[in-house]
Amino acid sequence: MGCCIINYMNRKFNFSVGEFYHIYNRGNDKMLIFKDNHDYDRFIRLLFLCNTRKNVVVREIPIGLTYVFERGETIVDIGAYCLMPNHFHLLLREKIENGISLFMQKLTTSYSMYFNKKHKRTGGLFEGTFKATHADDDTYLKYLFSYIHLNPVKIIDPLWKENGIADRKKAKNFLDSYIYSSYRDYLGIDRKEKSILHIENFPKYFDGIAEFQLCVDELISYRDVT
Repeated sequence: MGCCIINYMNRKFNFSVGEFYHIYNRGNDKMLIFKDNHDYDRFIRLLFLCNTRKNVVVREIPIGLTYVFERGETIVDIGAYCLMPNHFHLLLREKIENGISLFMQKLTTSYSMYFNKKHKRTGGLFEGTFKATHADDDTYLKYLFSYIHLNPVKIIDPLWKENGIADRKKAKNFLDSYIYSSYRDYLGIDRKEKSILHIENFPKYFDGIAEFQLCVDELISYRDVT
């Protein structure tokens, strides 16, 4: 079955254990929240280190030991993520009661403190509370795996969602090389960041790498993707 293109509006709801959610937010006044590679790397490390009941002091954990750190029980399941210069996308499963809210509080607070100190600024970094949509049916949830991972195409082709992509090979090559998302993990590339994901706790929509790539290719071919 191919991927369907659907428009879903943000809505109010309570997070429920076992349910799936698209979480996203952007910089205050659309400001950049990732200014260099170190910023991206810090946020990605926090995706792993904040996913715990423990209070973790990130500066005390050597970078090389991040993904082997004994964090104990996790509080959310992470199915996909993508970082863009001024926003981010996450696909999460509520694992314990209030798990997503706790995880997002720890993640955004820790990153904001790091970012403000490093870049000598004050005030809120993000545009209010994080946004969320409930992925309450298989069609939408499967679509999100492609949609989230396709976001980086906007860096090289800002209007691709409205106008389509003229050079699909260039877009695919760019995605293949983009390291600030979980896309490469779905391509089967062995890297330490794969420890962030809990793919086994999400529905198995893709029977192998080829089927995942096919779904991404189908979405690239559409216009008006939102």
